[in-house]
Amino acid sequence: MDLQNELMHRLEDSEDEMIEIRRYLHAHPEISFKEKQTAAYIKKFYRDLDCQITDYGDGYGFVVDIDSGHPGPKLGLRADFDALAIQEDNDLSFKSQVPGVMHACGHDGHTAYLMVLAKHLIALKDHLKGSIRIIHQPAEEVSPGGALSMIADDVLKNVDNVVGIHVMSSMETGMIGYHSGETQTGRSNFTVKFTGKGGHASMPHLSNDAIVAGSYFVTALQTIVARRINPFDTASVTIGSFDGVGSYNAIKESVTLKGDVRVMKESTRKLVRKQIEQIIHGVESMFGVTAELDYDDNYPVLVNDPKLTDQVVTSLKAASLPEVNEVSDCGPQDPSEDFAYFAQKVPSCFFYVGCMTDDHANHPHHSPDFMMNEKCLLIAAKAAGTVTLNYLMHA
Repeated sequence: MDLQNELMHRLEDSEDEMIEIRRYLHAHPEISFKEKQTAAYIKKFYRDLDCQITDYGDGYGFVVDIDSGHPGPKLGLRADFDALAIQEDNDLSFKSQVPGVMHACGHDGHTAYLMVLAKHLIALKDHLKGSIRIIHQPAEEVSPGGALSMIADDVLKNVDNVVGIHVMSSMETGMIGYHSGETQTGRSNFTVKFTGKGGHASMPHLSNDAIVAGSYFVTALQTIVARRINPFDTASVTIGSFDGVGSYNAIKESVTLKGDVRVMKESTRKLVRKQIEQIIHGVESMFGVTAELDYDDNYPVLVNDPKLTDQVVTSLKAASLPEVNEVSDCGPQDPSEDFAYFAQKVPSCFFYVGCMTDDHANHPHHSPDFMMNEKCLLIAAKAAGTVTLNYLMHA
């Protein structure tokens, strides 16, 4: 039996099934750490298949183990299944039925392709070597993320490597992108509350204006990247929320700001945090306010293992999949991913499948009008299937 051709034909015949699953998940989204019904739906799919299902972590994560019965390595394949707290703007027959919740990042597609791929790998398992651990992970979007508790619960025990895929609306459908080494940014989030003394706008000298202090803080933050980060390094510092709502003639006693930090080196993470803390202390002294800082260093830099990445790319290029017209290094990617936690524990590879719509319209991730080209589902399934077969049969 030519396993590659057999698996590819099976996936082609199941493309409609992938789309159906994706559309069901899209219409019934659940936010991070609340994915009870989503997990139940996925588990039901496997109920009558010859595999073992085991829960992991403190959320709704679980794995499907596929054992060939023959010696060999153990490969993890991971997909996430949480949605975002976003109101969908798209006019689709399968539009989200949950107000204020939407699959705006493609996790419905990740789960759909992996479910169908897993079904066919189960059917072909007697012809494989080693074993496959299908990792269905919740809560990728919200810190601390779903990966951490699954890892703490030994989800990676005896797993040699992990592979993951993310669909990308910024990449043309038919493109597979990859990068070796530092591939996605690490992330930190922080909340800082400045408290001064409120008062009447006509008597500012009797108050300590928290809005002025907060505004100076926002401006001073810009010097971190401009003057403290090596120009050949990468970092961004963003204030995404400034809660200073009040009256036109009242000086605010307190304001709360929320910020986001992205880096490509863990050493840069430490430097940025130190600078933010120093600036806060300076603002306290200058404006006579006090500050409360809640700083969350969460997702690490995602580092793709060079050896495994080379193996993945070689197998994808050699397969010459008809739906794929390009396999290329897309360079580092800006967003953060809690797949990085898997990559910290075992050599891993996270790569990308383009899902740009045919009209090339802009439907960015995390936007109310995010949209994917569903042709990407078959491409992702074939890519992950190709990598899996090559990994297990040539180990």
